[in-house]
Amino acid sequence: MHSFHRQTREQETPPDFFYFSDFERHNAEVAAFHLDKILDFRRVPPVAGRLVNMTKEIRDVTRDKKLWRTFFISPANNVCFYGECSYYCSTEHALCGKPDQIEGSLAAFLPDLALAKRKTWRNPWRRSYHKRKKADGTRLLDIMDMTVFDFLMGNMDRHHYETFEKFGNETFIIHLDNGRGFGKHSHDEVSILVPLTQCCRIRKSTHLRLQLLAKEEFKLSLLMSESLVRDRLSPVLIQQHLQAMDRRVRQVLNVLSDCVEKEGYSYVVEDDLQGPAPPPRQR
Repeated sequence: MHSFHRQTREQETPPDFFYFSDFERHNAEVAAFHLDKILDFRRVPPVAGRLVNMTKEIRDVTRDKKLWRTFFISPANNVCFYGECSYYCSTEHALCGKPDQIEGSLAAFLPDLALAKRKTWRNPWRRSYHKRKKADGTRLLDIMDMTVFDFLMGNMDRHHYETFEKFGNETFIIHLDNGRGFGKHSHDEVSILVPLTQCCRIRKSTHLRLQLLAKEEFKLSLLMSESLVRDRLSPVLIQQHLQAMDRRVRQVLNVLSDCVEKEGYSYVVEDDLQGPAPPPRQR
């Protein structure tokens, strides 16, 4: 199980919340998987929305005694539980069903760490989880892809990222933990784009994809709503979040055209689409 329903689709993150106090949204995890696929990154493990019976499918089958002990019946006669974690695991922040049905997202498990070790990197542009400190640093094209991905969904919570250790530098960033995306449709968090505005580098494939998603007939909002309609919890996102993504695509393209004007196309756009040279023709 990945994450559960705490907020309605229409609720926005309150303006007084620090981003790290924000709830994790199950529908954001689902939408992030579809967005990642449409951007052709394919770095989010598959996620699907499901309606779960908390009594039959969790409480009655769990072997985890600690989890089992956190189940209770609320004053409204709903089944609730709060589990064990560092944040939000208390009766005040319990997850409650109606009466025991709850929405959640399910993610495909990554291979066990014993089989495929993962390396955790500190994001050089991470925000500090301190109210006054700002984090700093520098890194490359995978991070630029991740920056675009995070900006489109408004995810400020990218302080670490993971790669598979086995492949050394010949690997990719796994886009995990996207539950704090899609919190505000009425606000575009431009600070998420700082790595892109500072580095002015992007893959050609990503640049072309964004240009395509800005066209009327391939608008990101249309492709996302078509893709998400097949999920069990459809509608996964309200229309305002879909429209916000179209607006943000244009903003990313504006940043890139400023970069090209300043630095030149060949500096900004890394051609990742050229295959190996063809073998010489036989005479």
